[in-house]
Amino acid sequence: MDLPTAGLRTRRPALAVTGAVALAGAAVLTVVLTHGRPAPPARARHPAGGASAGSPRDVPSPGARGLGDPLAPLDGNGGYTLRHCDLAFDWRAPGTPFPATATLRATATQALSRFDLDFAGNTLRTVTVDGAPARAVRDGDELVVTPARPIARGRTFSVRVAYTADPTQRRHRDDAIQDYGWVPTADGTLLSPQPDGAKMIFPADDHPSVRAPFTFRVTTPPGLTAVAGGRLVERRLLPGGRIRWTYDSEHPVAAQLVQLAIGKLSVVTGSGPRGLPVRDVVPDGLVADTAAYRALTPAHLAWLEQRLGPYPFGRYGVLVGDADLPVALETQSLSVVPSTDLLGDRVDAERNLVHELAHHWTGDSVAIRRWSDLWLSEGHARFYERLYADAHGGPGLEEAMRDAYARHDQWRHDDGAPAEPAAASLFRQMRYDGSALVLYALREEVGEDTFARIERSWVTRYRGRAAGTADFVRLASGVAGRDLAPFLDRWLYGAHTPPMPGHPDWRVDPVAED
Repeated sequence: MDLPTAGLRTRRPALAVTGAVALAGAAVLTVVLTHGRPAPPARARHPAGGASAGSPRDVPSPGARGLGDPLAPLDGNGGYTLRHCDLAFDWRAPGTPFPATATLRATATQALSRFDLDFAGNTLRTVTVDGAPARAVRDGDELVVTPARPIARGRTFSVRVAYTADPTQRRHRDDAIQDYGWVPTADGTLLSPQPDGAKMIFPADDHPSVRAPFTFRVTTPPGLTAVAGGRLVERRLLPGGRIRWTYDSEHPVAAQLVQLAIGKLSVVTGSGPRGLPVRDVVPDGLVADTAAYRALTPAHLAWLEQRLGPYPFGRYGVLVGDADLPVALETQSLSVVPSTDLLGDRVDAERNLVHELAHHWTGDSVAIRRWSDLWLSEGHARFYERLYADAHGGPGLEEAMRDAYARHDQWRHDDGAPAEPAAASLFRQMRYDGSALVLYALREEVGEDTFARIERSWVTRYRGRAAGTADFVRLASGVAGRDLAPFLDRWLYGAHTPPMPGHPDWRVDPVAED
């Protein structure tokens, strides 16, 4: 997700039901922080191996309610590994509830007496497990599912939730995210699920480290188009004139990076480096007006590939969001960018476009292990956005980093050190320019050539995997041939901003107390 940077301003109870799967809504992140480095979250979904038959894991018990992320303990779910998610939406009209089903396939990592799904709002209809009616109870943003019979450890099972989806569901955060969840448009919708808003859209395993392949089956009235991340598998005309659109995500995707757009949309196709399919999705009336900036995508891809290696997914494109959409978002293979960003200044437009594209290497392909690792995602995207702007008529990188350096102690005071955010300040300036500054400092410390090798190694080694801060420090040290932990720890966790290598004249502004 991009955070506007002009002037470095931050833009920034129980219901019992019988039957199948439901929608997921975004819970506001809960603050559960420790001082210093956060302890690793409990690995409830991946119990330690080596247990023999008859061990406690073979006795059915409830799966953990969440993954134990220190910033959002209930995000995600324990006791199983998600394998696939199939979403079927029978879309009707903007702001109008519609029938939906979600079918999740998972493998139990313990013997399960019951398990949770992340789910908020929407009207639950039925829940089944392997075709048999199951008991489902709402508990806040959790849907607690008790199957008719316990699920054995190691067994793959299917849970189907039928519900009435509410496309008006949104929540608000007082940081760059602002409003998230369903995003209404004049004739349809698009999605902005970050950080944990997928649970307002479908029943989910809603944590950024959890990914699975998705299938989307969306039925629309005549005259509307549905587009999801991934590849169009089928477009079928149904009796009565309705159209069913089926998409395959092609790669596993985190719930917060799922995209679905419905409306009067044009699909504009092209190609990027090595023939990579490029597919833009544009409201019919904006195709011509946004064409010039959208046509820059192949050049952006080529520029980033020179630095980070081959683009990690099967296709890319821009979804032009002609809606009340305050920020862009790196939804996988189809970044959503507000139409206003594509109708103004070229430098600003390119910064947004490069930022969301860079996320596909750092944030989408290399997922964050927990929310406190967000600096790795947003910091990298902001760094490459600014590096590109420096070479293409925008603000100079050194100038921008010097300005960020001056403000860094204030950001630490207000929003936490780069790798120590509070839940409420997660998407604030520190995770953007403040975290890009950490990467700039690393480059100044080890030199441009070593830094380039660290970056290429990072996105190569962890491609398609989740990784965290400790992984990055360890990898950087290995590539540099020396222990960088003392240097990076001061930047990532310290109460005060360290000296900038190579710039002894840079000064940090005094902190203004509240």
